[in-house]
Amino acid sequence: MASSSSSKKLLLLRKPLCRALKPNSSPSPSSSIIRRSFLSSSSTHNKYLLEPSVTISKSFLSELSRSYCSRSSPLPDATQGPAAIDYRSLLQEDEYHRLANATIHDLLEKLEEYGDSVDIDGFDVDYGNEVLTLKLGGLGTYVINKQTPNRQIWMSSPVSGPSRFDWDQNSQGWIYRRTKASLRTVLEDELEKLCGSAINLS
Repeated sequence: MASSSSSKKLLLLRKPLCRALKPNSSPSPSSSIIRRSFLSSSSTHNKYLLEPSVTISKSFLSELSRSYCSRSSPLPDATQGPAAIDYRSLLQEDEYHRLANATIHDLLEKLEEYGDSVDIDGFDVDYGNEVLTLKLGGLGTYVINKQTPNRQIWMSSPVSGPSRFDWDQNSQGWIYRRTKASLRTVLEDELEKLCGSAINLS
């Protein structure tokens, strides 16, 4: 009896739902007809029932799919990285060489003078092929060189590792963009800690 009463309730619920969702035009025999609706059969059990309802043409679905896939995505292409910087527009090559050479040659002279004032086993300064090398024996080695394509001066340090310095017009010096520290300041601080003696590279 309980099962019969439950079935009657389901039929009463389904009739108004079907009338509300019934399409204006009669369904086409060649169309796929499926709709999923949710009905509650009791206070503790829920189930999904499949029943005829809205008619959707296969050709309409195909056209909708093509239209959706052909739309351009508003999101940026994740495969595209940031735009490359044209360093040549920031600093002309001849101006870059003039500034970089002046800086490296000035460092060479001051480091040679510094070597005469400190007692470091294996201290040696060498410049060749536009590469400045400062050896501090067991304390490590500095390598400073020009990087013309990027308009930068690169430095390899036994303390801070590799760094790339760009010319800054405001301070008239070579600046490491990550820390805003100048090439001369970094060398002064690190050499004082390594060698135990202050050095002025300005």
